Formats: sequence, structure tokens, C-alpha cells
Amino acid sequence: MPITTSSQQLVAQAMSEVRTYSVAETRARLGDSAVQIVDIRDLRELAEGTIVGAFHAPRGMLEFWVDPASPYHKPLFADESREFILFCGLGWRSALAAKALQDMGMRNVAHIAGGWTAWLQNDAPTETLEAQKARRAKATP
Repeated sequence: MPITTSSQQLVAQAMSEVRTYSVAETRARLGDSAVQIVDIRDLRELAEGTIVGAFHAPRGMLEFWVDPASPYHKPLFADESREFILFCGLGWRSALAAKALQDMGMRNVAHIAGGWTAWLQNDAPTETLEAQKARRAKATP
């Protein structure tokens, strides 16, 4: 069966329906307790590092982790007082993921334009997974 809608058409449609933040807008909100950055990249992509303070939620599990009725639910995503800002490598998967979460009923979700690539190009703060684990271990009494 031929493809009737391209992946880029799906991404464009998603981008027209979801809130998108620039790197600068997102960077200004780092450390804000009302914001949770969510890295939806594949585990193999994390070797490059991540955004400081990001929570890793693999794209393939995101909807299950968000859904309170799912056996995979993560309570973090039930916090309606937070805005969840997703990112991926280029901003395509995160746009699709943000749209999927909106379709599930979430209104406190957005994504970063250009994703990890744009983040690095703008010299925004990053951390290794090891540094992230150490920081979280210190924060947990």
C-alpha cells in the first residue's frame, strides 16, 4: 500500500498544533520547578549527554509512562503543575510526541525547536549521564 502522508507532513501537522519553545526560551527556564525537560531520544543517543536536569523517557514508552492506567505509569507525569518540554535529536520526534500527548489530553506539554542539535549549536548547558546520576544521588536524602 502506498504512503499517502509523508513523515514530514506528519511532523509539519504536529508542529502546527503543539507549543514550541526556542533553545533560548527553554534555557531561561532551566531550574524552574514548574518545568520538566524530557529527553525522548533513544538510549544509544544519550551517550552524547543530555540537557541539564532532563528526565529520560524513551519515545517508545512515553505514552505508557504518561497514562495513569498503564502498568508502566511514572508518577512524575501526573504532576499537572509542571510543564513538560520534550526534546529529541532534531525536534521532529518531539513534535510528534507532544502531539500524541495532547491527543491523550495533556495540555501542559511542549517541545524544543531543533532539539538536541539546536541545543548544542547554541552552547546551552549539558551534562553527561554520569554527572546527572551523581547530581540526582546527592539530591536524594
